[in-house]
Amino acid sequence: MKKETREMFRELGYYSSLGFSVALAIFIGLFFGLFLDRWLGTAPWLMFSGFGLGIAAAARNMLLALKKSRNTK
Repeated sequence: MKKETREMFRELGYYSSLGFSVALAIFIGLFFGLFLDRWLGTAPWLMFSGFGLGIAAAARNMLLALKKSRNTK
């Protein structure tokens, strides 16, 4: 297989997994916040905080992917 084709498939795999990465970051933050709320009895504040941190982590993943795409061209 040509080097260019391998690089194309590698980038395709990376960008196709980006949606999963974004969703996973949000759900991890949400569920961690729910767990802490139940444990500490602070509902719903830590759930909202975890959700916000998950969104921030997802945005960071998107920005890193954007930065990587600009550097490869």
